[in-house]
Amino acid sequence: MRENGILQILENSRYTVALTGAGMLLESGYPLLRDGEESYEIENRYGYSFEEIFSSGFYSARKELFFRLYKEVMLNTAKKTSPGRGYESLKKLQDAGLLQSIVTRRIAGLEKRAGCKDVVEMKGSIMDNVCPNCGRHYSIEYMTAAKGVPLCEQCLVAIRPQVCLFGEMINNTLMTRAAEEVAKAEALIVLGASLHSPLCSQLLQYYTGANLILVTDSEHYSDQQADEIVYGRCDEFLETLVSEFESRTGR
Repeated sequence: MRENGILQILENSRYTVALTGAGMLLESGYPLLRDGEESYEIENRYGYSFEEIFSSGFYSARKELFFRLYKEVMLNTAKKTSPGRGYESLKKLQDAGLLQSIVTRRIAGLEKRAGCKDVVEMKGSIMDNVCPNCGRHYSIEYMTAAKGVPLCEQCLVAIRPQVCLFGEMINNTLMTRAAEEVAKAEALIVLGASLHSPLCSQLLQYYTGANLILVTDSEHYSDQQADEIVYGRCDEFLETLVSEFESRTGR
């Protein structure tokens, strides 16, 4: 089905939810630190894998190395890389009333940075850094400017990224909210993730609608579960969708 047919599905849907995956992240120029080529560079540079360093164990016992990776790689990437065209189009779809909420396991915070609302960040966001003692929030500018371990100005304790680190369980409240959003959806759009991914494996069991739309750049055996499939870039698909809507409505 072409974009105009999918647009009609969204116009007829009373509640539409988007699940955003790694493909959207890559299209915005963000590296996949755990699985991509950058993972080898991290291990060579820091002496440990990304998964080892960005863990609850390293945050507790080896904060210097944890924050060196966090600041040099993750926060600096966020500072110099803006949300891509796909995320901007998601905001336009929300503004048009065609998309009600977004669910993601990615922690770069790109959906909210693009201005999207009602975003469920299942594993948190690197944009949110909080003192575990007093609850004060700190900007990524403060975090990256700090020498060594970023400390709370008031409590002098290490600031905690509000993300689910390796070795930790996803917050049950966020998991429940994500499941509730998917359960409410009449139309569900999976963007840049296979239906076999952890994101979909956790959430598709709650979807009872008949309009599961998959947008991905590569084929996977699990694609057959989708009602509609679009092979290609998510940002190009979303831009075309927005353009078709604006052309149809004269906005």
